[in-house]
Amino acid sequence: MDNGFKDRALPVVVGLLFLSALYAIFFYAPTERVMGIVQKVFYVHLSMAFTAFLSFFIAFVSGILYLTRKDIKWDVYGSSSVEIGVVFISLTLLSGMLWARPIWNTWWTWDPRLTTALILWFIYVSYLILRTSVEQEERRAAYCAVLAIAGFVDVPIVFMSARIWRTIHPVVIRSDSIDIEPSMILTLMITLTAFLSLWFLLFKLKTSVALTCKRIRFLENKIEGGD
Repeated sequence: MDNGFKDRALPVVVGLLFLSALYAIFFYAPTERVMGIVQKVFYVHLSMAFTAFLSFFIAFVSGILYLTRKDIKWDVYGSSSVEIGVVFISLTLLSGMLWARPIWNTWWTWDPRLTTALILWFIYVSYLILRTSVEQEERRAAYCAVLAIAGFVDVPIVFMSARIWRTIHPVVIRSDSIDIEPSMILTLMITLTAFLSLWFLLFKLKTSVALTCKRIRFLENKIEGGD
């Protein structure tokens, strides 16, 4: 199977997965008895949160590999993942607020999970600001790698916050079980797969464009140097 077919097929697969997720959310999964229809935000909210965690994990690993190997492609992978992840963490916070308003009667509360998630958003934004503040490529890549490694500490804190502190967030996923109905679990898995496939598509496109631009600049500099 050639790469051209794969490149054309991937967006189709992503689209079909999202259609499946929408069907599962609104027609397959039951309406939660206490929260009602607003609970259906849960599937999208949790999937986007997990995707945001994955994005920063990729940046964390890429940062380590850049510092150890000094290969600029790892900086491209890390920065691309952060640029995608900041969208997902922003949408996670927004969807959480939309969920919170009818359930908790407030748009925002300084709940430990909300607070640590907001800190992660600031880390994401700080990474992007740092990239625009340092012009020299190797120095920028090194600084961002260090920030990604240090900032990743907050990711497991966000995940574990509902278990560590008293919080209004329910603990749905436990070490030995998932405290929702089987049909809800399947719906969550379909929705999560859809968002992960979207992340992979965006990451593939972003890194491909970024690496191509770097190769073009390298060739231009080489030609100018030859002159």
